[in-house]
Amino acid sequence: MKRILNILFVLAALTTATYAQQPGWLHKDLATDQIFGISAEKAYAGLLKGKKASSIIVAVLDAGADYKHEDLRNIIWKNKKETPDNGKDDDKNGYADDKYGWNFFEDNAVVDGKDCDHGTHVSGIIAAERNNGLGIDGIADHALIMPVRMVTTGDERDIDVARAIYYAVNNGARIINMSFGKTFSPQKSMVDSAVKYAVSKDVLFVHAAGNSHKDIDAEDNFPKAVYLDGGSAAASWIEVGASGFKDDRSLAAYFSNYGARTVDLFAPGVRIFSTIPGSKYESYNGTSMAAPVVTGIAALVRAYFPELTAVQVKEILVKSVIKVTHDVQLPGKAGTLVPFSQLCSSGGVVNAYSALVLAEEYSKERASK
Repeated sequence: MKRILNILFVLAALTTATYAQQPGWLHKDLATDQIFGISAEKAYAGLLKGKKASSIIVAVLDAGADYKHEDLRNIIWKNKKETPDNGKDDDKNGYADDKYGWNFFEDNAVVDGKDCDHGTHVSGIIAAERNNGLGIDGIADHALIMPVRMVTTGDERDIDVARAIYYAVNNGARIINMSFGKTFSPQKSMVDSAVKYAVSKDVLFVHAAGNSHKDIDAEDNFPKAVYLDGGSAAASWIEVGASGFKDDRSLAAYFSNYGARTVDLFAPGVRIFSTIPGSKYESYNGTSMAAPVVTGIAALVRAYFPELTAVQVKEILVKSVIKVTHDVQLPGKAGTLVPFSQLCSSGGVVNAYSALVLAEEYSKERASK
């Protein structure tokens, strides 16, 4: 019997390792596959089958994106009121030729410029075209990606963050993904004003917690939900830590920032396979990858239940996490085990299937009033 149990243990370990090497491990289901994914495959096979959805615009504030990529070109937002390359601001929004977004780093319309690997990778996680026989499947099947370039390889300027937020909101984005961060924000009031404007327009923010394995309850990571006056915070803001594929003490990624109050939940952020420029693909690690996983799920909820507000979507994603009931290793502290609830306020990992179940309950309750 012991030999049989050992064989089964080895097989299970091999299965876990095999899934972890697969491009789409993050879509797997913990109960079915023994991989701590987001259960997206389960959601599409069951909950979403045959259901109608609306298009949802997702702004990716990043280093741009390769909008000609084979797996992205059909899901890139297009400014229908703008004629490209004519040097005119056809739609009078203040940006000439912004057919596919805007480049605030260089103040022009080439959003797929140098060093756009990061933003291209983030975009693919959210919404790479599904079921096209190419590369990967993104999480959200009705999302349109709006690339907004406002950073390259260094720290982003606060003025560019603010301008990018205004641009995204004014051009129809319902969700803003922000996979960037820094420790100092000299013009935070400017960013706060833009965030407050977006919140007033029912926009959801999803922000990466950072990769310095530090407690951001105690050490700042900007931009952040709490406003400069310290008295309030953006109600529709989700802060995301990174998790791995194994449901054991290594679940919290070793590099991930954390915070029992500041971080809302965790999401897959290890060995995430996605799009990079030139119609290529590669695996990256980071909370930068975990944030777009959450953004993808939020886009699913907003596409299939468009009547729900941004604040409700945040509440749904946080309430529907898969709770982690065992201790995990504290990121950056080998041998130190802590409850997962010390790493994020929800105490769990985001899950597409359970989020959609809860969203349907919210929708029915709303309809009954």
